[in-house]
Amino acid sequence: MNKDNIMEVKGLHKRFTSKGVTVKAVTDVSFSVKPGETIGIVGESGCGKTTLGRCIVRAYNASEGEVFYRTKGGEELDFLKADKKKMKEIRKEIQMIFQDPYSSLDPRMTVLDIIKEPLKANFPKMPKDEMDQRAKAMAEKVGLNPMYLMRYPHAFSGGQRQRIGIARALVIEPQIIVCDEAVSALDVSIQAQVINLLRDLQRELKLTYLFISHDLSVVEHISDKVGVMYLGRMVELADSYELTTRSLHPYTKSLISAIPIADPKVAKESSRIVLEGDVPSPLNPPSGCRFRTRCPYANERCAAEVPEWREVSSGHYVACHHFEKCQ
Repeated sequence: MNKDNIMEVKGLHKRFTSKGVTVKAVTDVSFSVKPGETIGIVGESGCGKTTLGRCIVRAYNASEGEVFYRTKGGEELDFLKADKKKMKEIRKEIQMIFQDPYSSLDPRMTVLDIIKEPLKANFPKMPKDEMDQRAKAMAEKVGLNPMYLMRYPHAFSGGQRQRIGIARALVIEPQIIVCDEAVSALDVSIQAQVINLLRDLQRELKLTYLFISHDLSVVEHISDKVGVMYLGRMVELADSYELTTRSLHPYTKSLISAIPIADPKVAKESSRIVLEGDVPSPLNPPSGCRFRTRCPYANERCAAEVPEWREVSSGHYVACHHFEKCQ
């Protein structure tokens, strides 16, 4: 494991099998993350990005691959092979913020109890007064009024509920936060507030984010580097600015062309790249390159060979036989 990284994902696969049918949800995904960095994972619905995030926190057990993690104590280990005792220790350091702020909170618990729940689970011997104090301090940090902590989730708006979810994830002082579509269920104005809050908390608490979203404009705003997924595979990975200004994969170019532009003159001059056809079924993905059925550059080689995951410039990776044509 590179000493500069806090996490390294290598060759991660996840397959779901039911009644003899196998779905390859994630196939051979690799990337690394440095402390204090945000890596965005973007792609359309069904591409495997949420499954990837859940494999990393071991909500799902990966079928193959390795997830190396550097703990607060400096220990390097493969999280996927950790035993139950070690896994419980590591889970204190890797937390998740969920997509739906309505269904991810127990409606029968007060907000204070919701925020305290990770403390009860991970530090059962902690005095109740200390738990209350830590929960209230974290609620204030995310912008919640401590006066309202004895209320129930239904009394709060969507943005406030997501702040509750953020406070719950941060109260045990983790190192890594997996944000699974953390702002997709919110209004645009509220999205901006929550994203700014996440960035402020990252600087203050020295957090590392894995930010999963289908919205490239949101991912671009918050991420240091971005990985693009298509049908279970990562097709491109680069610095956020590099990806949006010099993308090398035709699928990435299509996603970038769909980002709304505020300036009407610039928007009128820009051209949208519309992909033909539908996303193939993950039950029966195309041979070779999975994007070839919608790619304008596809040829016989694309059907016969899986594109090699290669570094074409410093920190810029792509899986495409014809990436030169996209420059």
